[in-house]
Amino acid sequence: MAEEGLPAGKAAEVRASFARQGLMCAIGAAITELGPGRCALELPFSEGVSQQHGFFHGGIVGALADTAGGYAALTLLPVGSEVLTLEYKINFLRPAAGRRLLAEGAVLRAGRSVLVTRVDVFVLEEGQRHACAALQQSIMRAGAAPG
Repeated sequence: MAEEGLPAGKAAEVRASFARQGLMCAIGAAITELGPGRCALELPFSEGVSQQHGFFHGGIVGALADTAGGYAALTLLPVGSEVLTLEYKINFLRPAAGRRLLAEGAVLRAGRSVLVTRVDVFVLEEGQRHACAALQQSIMRAGAAPG
């Protein structure tokens, strides 16, 4: 689990924020990589994240990708910041059929108030990884989360 290059306290802040994500906790997602402008999340396949054909549900693919992009953006903001998604567009490239889902988020541009990210989503199966979705999003800097 890489966390190199982040300012002191930033990795812990991002991980604490992620731990407050009810959906991510409920589905079993985990941060697997964190660095400046980068975040990767993984999710094991289960019946609870599937659709009727036995693939990862598209809503889950989108939620995982949205979250990876948001935390990639958060790594570049000062400690105490938060982020909110303004919008995203997702392209599904193939059915998300595999044992694990991997979302790799990277910041394309970090402005003063809006950051643009790209997230590539892969399914992992028997040592192979196959692209199944691509997401681009706009993220806004927000004040600290309540509570």
